[in-house]
Amino acid sequence: MASPILQLENIRKSYFLGKQELPVLKGISLDVFKNEYVALMGPSGSGKSTLMNILGCLDSPTGGKYILNGQDVSRMADDDLAEVRNKEIGFVFQQFNLLPRLTALENVALPLIYAGVSKKERTERAEIVLAKVKLEERMHHKPNEMSGGQNQRVAIARALINNPAIILADEPTGNLDSKTSYEIMDILGKIHNDGNTVILVTHEEDISAFAHRIVRLKDGLIETDRRNQTPAISTLAAH
Repeated sequence: MASPILQLENIRKSYFLGKQELPVLKGISLDVFKNEYVALMGPSGSGKSTLMNILGCLDSPTGGKYILNGQDVSRMADDDLAEVRNKEIGFVFQQFNLLPRLTALENVALPLIYAGVSKKERTERAEIVLAKVKLEERMHHKPNEMSGGQNQRVAIARALINNPAIILADEPTGNLDSKTSYEIMDILGKIHNDGNTVILVTHEEDISAFAHRIVRLKDGLIETDRRNQTPAISTLAAH
């Protein structure tokens, strides 16, 4: 069997207030394989945001091991983590996190500047991923000239630009109405069908229903990890 693209072994994370230890993750072990579509769920305070920050190499665990695409990232220095983040992980955030003065094309191409890619290649690659999310007509518009759903599609295109190992989507429909939410889930479904590994962090049951596997956290531990036998499909986008 193929080895996991992402492997967590007994991951723990604590924060400290003076000498008082506040454990948030209390021993999380999880394997995710290439081309899986996983939803991470849990109530407020369950540890899912902390876990997402560790998965996204935005934070390091207090204990345990995290192997991402064959590399042990749990002990990496911040500079090395930043490089892994840029190469291996495509982020989609609830707030879109687009730069207001840049066009859709420029926002999508931005990670490639840090990767040292030439302007010509940046533009070509950004045009390709914008076409994937059906925004060919909008690539020269700025965020304030587009709807929330269009801005989230720009954010998804930006997440795809480096061909990352994992797409990490944090409440990607949190600021959108239900029709637009389903359109975004439709696009994430197509990205998964193209062979990408997608990890979705959400507290909404109807959004998690699109994933093929649902991992629920409670009090810093995995409560359940189940296959979703009947994932929702993109026909909902027509609603």
